[in-house]
Amino acid sequence: MIRLLVAGLGLVGGLLLGAPGTRGQDTPIRPGTTVGPHPRLLLTTADEVRVREAIRRDSGLAAVHQTILTECNAMLGLPPVERIQIGRRLLDKSREALRRIFFLAYAWRSTRQPVYRERAERELLAIAAFSDWNPSHFLDVAEMTLAAAIGYDWLYADLPETSRAAVRTAILEKGLAPSLDARHNGWLQLDNNWNQVCNAGISYGALAVYESMPDTARHLLNRAIQSVRIPMRVYEPDGAYPEGYNYWGYGTGFNVLLISALERALGSQFGLADGPGFHQTAAYMLHMVGPSGQSFNYSDAGRGTEIQPAQFWFASWLGDPSLTWFEHRQLAGPQPRPYRHERLLPTVLIWGSRLGGQPSPTPRATSWVGQGETPVALLRTSWTAPRALFMGLKGGSPGVSHAHMDVGSFVLDADGLRWAIDLGMQEYNSLESKGLQIWGRNQQAQRWSVFRYRNQAHNTLTVDDSLQRVTGKAPIEAGTANPAFRYAITDLSGVYAGQLAQARRGIALVDEAYALVRDEVQATDSPASVRWAMLTPATVTITAPNRAELRQGGKTLVLEVVEPAGVQLTSWSADPPHDYDAPNPDVRFVGFALRVPAGQRSTLSVRLVPGSAAGRVPKPIRPLGEWGR
Repeated sequence: MIRLLVAGLGLVGGLLLGAPGTRGQDTPIRPGTTVGPHPRLLLTTADEVRVREAIRRDSGLAAVHQTILTECNAMLGLPPVERIQIGRRLLDKSREALRRIFFLAYAWRSTRQPVYRERAERELLAIAAFSDWNPSHFLDVAEMTLAAAIGYDWLYADLPETSRAAVRTAILEKGLAPSLDARHNGWLQLDNNWNQVCNAGISYGALAVYESMPDTARHLLNRAIQSVRIPMRVYEPDGAYPEGYNYWGYGTGFNVLLISALERALGSQFGLADGPGFHQTAAYMLHMVGPSGQSFNYSDAGRGTEIQPAQFWFASWLGDPSLTWFEHRQLAGPQPRPYRHERLLPTVLIWGSRLGGQPSPTPRATSWVGQGETPVALLRTSWTAPRALFMGLKGGSPGVSHAHMDVGSFVLDADGLRWAIDLGMQEYNSLESKGLQIWGRNQQAQRWSVFRYRNQAHNTLTVDDSLQRVTGKAPIEAGTANPAFRYAITDLSGVYAGQLAQARRGIALVDEAYALVRDEVQATDSPASVRWAMLTPATVTITAPNRAELRQGGKTLVLEVVEPAGVQLTSWSADPPHDYDAPNPDVRFVGFALRVPAGQRSTLSVRLVPGSAAGRVPKPIRPLGEWGR
């Protein structure tokens, strides 16, 4: 039951909905603003023509269209989504509800086959009947509100009024009202993906039911426009996203959903896309995937890759179809389509159709360096050559949202395979269900007891078997895209404060043939034991004290320690120490330890030479200070 109290205020489920204290300068959407008829979210009736034309002329988009229909047919025999909570999260059910309703509503609009509309209505009524959408973990509410909003808006004219009323009430009482409760809306001030996702979901709900409570909807939309600017500042200065690959897809994907909905329904982006760094962030994401097809999965990211619908929005907005280069490779991939579980998949058709059938040309730049909270360098020798080299180097701090103690870590692709890997995230509930508090960011946080989060589990330095410093930060100091010597350098001194007086790491791709990692360290007034490590899925054979041969997939890579002299390479297991740690089968570390005398400087230089470059005469290795000369 919804009762309007006074202009601009409403009561839903006992909660006052209104905008007390909202200042004029914070209200870009003014009283009297109206929205267009349903459907108004993302895809208007007029837009359907453009999407149909794009499907006819673009085989990749046609494959997406058919994948959605195939998935919808598979849904028809399943029971509707049920409210089954896992730990503190309902999120997997919210995401599945969004996937089903988005897919089914699209299938209805594109085919007009009643079976899809009827099944979408069943899913909508099922989630509307849930006791709540789990506001204690508000991402669950946000995605469920988005699901209900899409279904309500896209099926509006074809739903009986009883169903419309049930869904509308659920959006208001289980989505919008909890977002106004201070117990549940701390995300409004966050600078990470929670802010982006929650503001997007609530804004879709507000737009879907706008005519029912226009003053409340306008307040929620104005609030979102102001609040989402907080996490959008993290793209400064040049587009690197602090939380890494997976969370770029989540946070940026929903941020783009919000901008696109505002643009479609209200005719304006309200300046959201104009902030520093946001223009460049699609290039960051493009460069984050190597020739192996794997991403640079630092922080809480998985080792695989996903289709990124937001890239199609950026490509259209910026007029640069090369930004969808990897996405088009996935669209042309084998059956079954690996992207079929992407819940935002219909937006590939909506935003992709705006590219006017332009092909996705090969990107021009082969290097990308970004600063910000998590500086990153991404280097490659080619986008198309089968033996291309690729390296990623991560700077930043362990104190950033979702970060690991992986500062200075790198990945390496060569001859089509990934040789230096990152273990990536461990599923959160597997740790939370065992009582671990994994979200603390101070030096003593329990998070750092998890093996995958520690520097000992990454391709970086470990000093005296100690943890990196959470308050430290490593900038990317320099880099170049010179084909003869692509490189990047980071100053790691801050994350080893008190352990080393100085630490700098450089990575390079030399003569487009092999890779180089060089560390220059100085001990404090106490001696230091420095361990250099690289994690690999390859079989490791130590062939000399300073040389190892790595083999996988019928290919080889030679790891050679050029300096210091006299080290002994070893290989050791990646088995974790605790029963709550995820296992790490089929991977091993290779590396060495070095004792640095008090106050002394030492250099660690390692060449990584793929089989395709065997026999090449390597260049002399120069000090980091001379790399840019």
